[in-house]
Amino acid sequence: MTAFPGSDLNGKGRKFPRLFTPLMLPGLTLPNRVVMGSMHTGFESRADGMECLAAFYVERVRGGVGLIVTGGFSPNDEGELRGHRAQMSCEDDATRHRIVTDAVHDAGGHILLQLLHSGRYGLHSRIVAPSPVKSPIGREVPRELSGNEIEQTIEDFVKAARLARYAGYDGVEIMGCEGYLINQFLAVCTNLRTDDWGGDLENRMRFAVEIVRRTRRELGEHFIISYRHTALDLVEGGLTGDEIVTVAKAIEAAGATLLNTGFGWHEARIPTIAQPVPRGGFAWAVKQLTAALDIPVIASNRINTPEAAEAILERGEADAVAMARAMLADPAFAAKAREGRSGAINICIACNQACLDHYLRDDIANCLVNPRAGRETSLLYRPVDRPKRIAVVGGGPAGLSCASVAAERGHDVVLFEQNSELGGQFNFAKHIPGKREFGDSIAYYADRLARAGAELRLNCEAQAAELEGFDEVVMATGIEPRWPDIAGIEEGHVIGYADLLSGKAEPGERIAIIGAGGIGVDVALYLTGRQSRSTLDPIAFREAWGVSDDPQISGGLASGGPVHHAQRHNITILKRSTTPFGSNLGRSTGWALRAELRRSGVAVIGGVEYRAITKKGVVIAIDGAERLVPADTIVICAGQTSCRPFEIDGPRTHWIGGARVAGELDAERAILEGAELAARL
Repeated sequence: MTAFPGSDLNGKGRKFPRLFTPLMLPGLTLPNRVVMGSMHTGFESRADGMECLAAFYVERVRGGVGLIVTGGFSPNDEGELRGHRAQMSCEDDATRHRIVTDAVHDAGGHILLQLLHSGRYGLHSRIVAPSPVKSPIGREVPRELSGNEIEQTIEDFVKAARLARYAGYDGVEIMGCEGYLINQFLAVCTNLRTDDWGGDLENRMRFAVEIVRRTRRELGEHFIISYRHTALDLVEGGLTGDEIVTVAKAIEAAGATLLNTGFGWHEARIPTIAQPVPRGGFAWAVKQLTAALDIPVIASNRINTPEAAEAILERGEADAVAMARAMLADPAFAAKAREGRSGAINICIACNQACLDHYLRDDIANCLVNPRAGRETSLLYRPVDRPKRIAVVGGGPAGLSCASVAAERGHDVVLFEQNSELGGQFNFAKHIPGKREFGDSIAYYADRLARAGAELRLNCEAQAAELEGFDEVVMATGIEPRWPDIAGIEEGHVIGYADLLSGKAEPGERIAIIGAGGIGVDVALYLTGRQSRSTLDPIAFREAWGVSDDPQISGGLASGGPVHHAQRHNITILKRSTTPFGSNLGRSTGWALRAELRRSGVAVIGGVEYRAITKKGVVIAIDGAERLVPADTIVICAGQTSCRPFEIDGPRTHWIGGARVAGELDAERAILEGAELAARL
């Protein structure tokens, strides 16, 4: 489509004119091209979930988003994602949703209900699919749907859409990608049928087309039907680029209003939303659909700044942009972009730690950099009646969170930071490939503090005596790297991770990393990826992960696989435990990080006892047998201890973040503790 008629932005949105051009749909005009994409929150099936969802979505409407798509709700029992109920299949479901749609509309917003049938991805015993092909990440073999059951499932989708309209939704999004049931019908790897629902592409896409066609026939021309279509399957036996366009044209002809896009099945071994993916790294694959269709096409995945979104629209790759986690990180994303305040946006850092990983363990989706996400009804930042003078000691994540919330509530806040810049451990993290957004987070907090009028004292190491005049003292002094008791650790070729990541030390060719936690993994990624552009450039990313842009290649997978480049370093990670390497990493992201390190030839040795460090390397013992791990440089990543430069106590003193409990570096906990404390003070 790609048509941007001129619009009067009344002085606002001029920095991003395409992003803030209204989008005209049948019976509805969206104020801008910013879509809050679908994501599961965990509220969908909870007793108080609708009230929480209403508050969650209203905050995003007030923040200026043009259109919201809910998390997925199943049209029937077999399509559930989990064992608990999250459906739109009866009037009681529709009535329950009224609180969400009423709240969104009262706030001036528009919202679609996503209809998602999990197919073989369901985590229960009732799963069904076009063929009995077990998912590599699933627990059970799905039962094959009969022809009559397929017809009934189509009618279930239509009924769910009718109920969604009764519930007050402006339309529905039909989930047809990411390996769920509709996608399973489309792909030859999961559809082995020989009847009218299998075989050639025309038959395989019949299920998707009939759902859209019958929904449009039932609900009329002004009911919004968004179809979420795969732009790249990224699995063997997936659709080719040409087939993806063919299906999209058929979906358009069947009556879809919008075509949203998705990338990769959940079993795909290529990251699509994690930190290794460049900003807007898959938008190039959407352009073929935008060029082929007359209806608006929406780009998605790893788009987290208005600059990236505007560039996608300017290049004609899409007509609108969907951002899900970006709206978790900052519900006012759109409003700030419209006002030209990009620096005030709380950037999604693509960690998945508090959103997707929470959902995967059946918890509520939150956000590492925005602790209010998912807590809109419980974590409240109310203005104070009696301002206090508050000292916050430490400008790392915990201190920044606490100081900014406290100042915004109206307290008189002074933030002490002993270094010349804010950020604490984030200043090391921002040097890791794929983690540049950590630097944006620091800038965001600095902007908040300045706007709230907090006093910032850099290069100032606070002393107990000068804190006496404050009503409250918050100690957020963070952590110190722990140096283990190993003979020879004072050798000159032994360095700490901070010296390496800050550029104070240049490593040799052979490197031993002591410690395989998150910091050890980050150090290895830094050493293997600091010369690569794969986390910055979509072409380099495609090369590094084996993604093809050839429209005739099945699944979008390059025939030669990933391209390997020679490494500057020979790296060995050492760990005391015998647990699988990376078991402490995020469930949704750890596999990608481990894959990167394997491709780079990083060796991991577990179950070691450290005997000594010599000029030649590290002497270890495994089951009593000694061996030398040769190393020119040894990097210590052996955990942390709380940094407590002086003891101060009493009812007006509060310890938060790493200063309270060191443990594994946990920015999620640190930022949450800072915000919760500031909300109470």
